Amino acid sequence: MKELGLISKLHINRFTDFGAYLALSDGGEVLLPKGYLKGDEKEGDEVEVFVYTDSEDRPVAVTQKPLLLLDEFAVLEAKEVTKFGAFMDWGLPKDLFVPNAEMAKPMTPGQKYLIRLCVDYRSDRLIGVSKYRDFIYPAPKDYLPGNECEGLIFEKTDLGYKVLLEDRYEGLIYANEVFQPLEIGSVRKLWVKKRRDDGKIDLQILPVGRVKYDEGSEKILAILETKSFLPLHDKSDPLEIQSILGMSKKHFKQCIGQLYKAKKIQILESGISLLND
Repeated sequence: MKELGLISKLHINRFTDFGAYLALSDGGEVLLPKGYLKGDEKEGDEVEVFVYTDSEDRPVAVTQKPLLLLDEFAVLEAKEVTKFGAFMDWGLPKDLFVPNAEMAKPMTPGQKYLIRLCVDYRSDRLIGVSKYRDFIYPAPKDYLPGNECEGLIFEKTDLGYKVLLEDRYEGLIYANEVFQPLEIGSVRKLWVKKRRDDGKIDLQILPVGRVKYDEGSEKILAILETKSFLPLHDKSDPLEIQSILGMSKKHFKQCIGQLYKAKKIQILESGISLLND
């Protein structure tokens, strides 16, 4: 069934008490349960659906869209871990199963992992695979220093943050170049620092050539780039500064002084904000 794991536009063949049967490209049918019908459909209408298998491994269509499609990657949260494998939240009523044999490492409920949606050809079921390296290729040589790219942040290690590029290449942002936590599962703009001999990409979160300030200043800039405004100033309570930024008031004042002189921020009575270039 070529529709399995994909979004497809299928025509309604017939209705039953349980829903509507949709025509598949191989001449078969798949059930769209009654709960997914609006009530005004008629035979011959085209419906956009996702086709997967239900709890009894029967093909079923739903109008909901999952977080990933066949042969794609996404960062998913483990909802339950059993002795057979893990069940991942991928946005559908039936969780996505990752068998033990397809796990890169043991999973923990509540943690997020990079998962690829695959077909288990022994059972014709959709399964999740966390052994992502089986699908990773050396990046092409046109990943040149300074090039802008978009990456999926998928794992934090002692070395830094692992990044997936174009669903097929692996990159890394070194921990000593990150000034605030990056959200696992977020997609963000990045810049190529270096293509290594093994085909992996060293990345950075700052454009090449941008002036780099000390760690505290970079942390403030990173927060302002996300929130635009920070309600802290030179008269703020030291405990408030410590709570929000994790730095002393003296260090904070040194940082905003550096950024103010560099014309990166403006200092207001109520706080600080980015100064538009």
